[in-house]
Amino acid sequence: MRYWWVNQNQTYRQEVGGNYLWSPKRRKDGGRNAFYDFMREVAPGDIVFSFAGTLIKAIGIASSHAYECPKPEEFGQTGAYWEHIGWRVDVRFVELKGPIRPKDHMGVLAPLLPARYSPLRQEGEGLQGVYLTLLPGALAGAIVDLIGREARDLVREGRSADSERIAPALGLVQWEEMEIARLNDDRSLPETDREAVVLARRGQGLFKQNVMRIENACRLTRVDRVEHLRASHCKPWRDSNNQERLDGNNGLLLTPNADHLFDRGFISFEDNGKLLVSPVADAESLERMGIDPRQPRNVGGFEEKQLPYLDYHRENVLLRSKFLA
Repeated sequence: MRYWWVNQNQTYRQEVGGNYLWSPKRRKDGGRNAFYDFMREVAPGDIVFSFAGTLIKAIGIASSHAYECPKPEEFGQTGAYWEHIGWRVDVRFVELKGPIRPKDHMGVLAPLLPARYSPLRQEGEGLQGVYLTLLPGALAGAIVDLIGREARDLVREGRSADSERIAPALGLVQWEEMEIARLNDDRSLPETDREAVVLARRGQGLFKQNVMRIENACRLTRVDRVEHLRASHCKPWRDSNNQERLDGNNGLLLTPNADHLFDRGFISFEDNGKLLVSPVADAESLERMGIDPRQPRNVGGFEEKQLPYLDYHRENVLLRSKFLA
């Protein structure tokens, strides 16, 4: 379990009321932003302190890993409005009956602020450029002590997190269902083309045939029986245009377990075939699936036309922040 601080001055009502965090993936100028990138490393059971209007007003328990999701409609022009697709984490927020003003407690908090990615200035004011940041354990513990029993009870609940509270990325499911419905209603596409594109979401049909011209087995398990393999998109189906959705270079043949890990960003691959493992992937589960996160294997290099799609996967799907490496 880790502790996070989120600044929600403009979006407190929407995010706390809706039980989620949402951020763009990049700055307005296209550059990487650590405070958005950190979304990729939130895990179920993590504690989130919500800061708005000079107060820590709510505490949340993360109930999902990060996943791609369109900007919530209720944001409108509020907050970071320049990017349509960003990161979402589902969080169960509880508004505090006794919110605290960090500025009133800087004698305790200031010595514990981290040198990098601090949520506050030494004087106690919030930092405008910070959205989400990781808190050192000592700082988080001091905040919990200042809030008191409300915070201690929620932290205890976070520590007892179990699989029943892990949310199934509902925003992602709804987004893809809406995209499928849009395709089914698109009469500008011939019926056979619509069917091929929709089947591609499930890794079947024409897309799988195209992938099989390039890949001949699961990269992780070496299973080569076609009935046990799915064609998994590197650039996700939801992010791709119809041509990319059917492009065999945009796919890998994977067994169902490996497909799940790749699709949700728990694993990815370097261009040379080195396996990349997300720090939020459950190590015990990976080992039961035959993956040793301590000794990542090499699955063999990829063809040149596959590389841009793999780069997209590393940059936009893999749950790993380069700022926490």
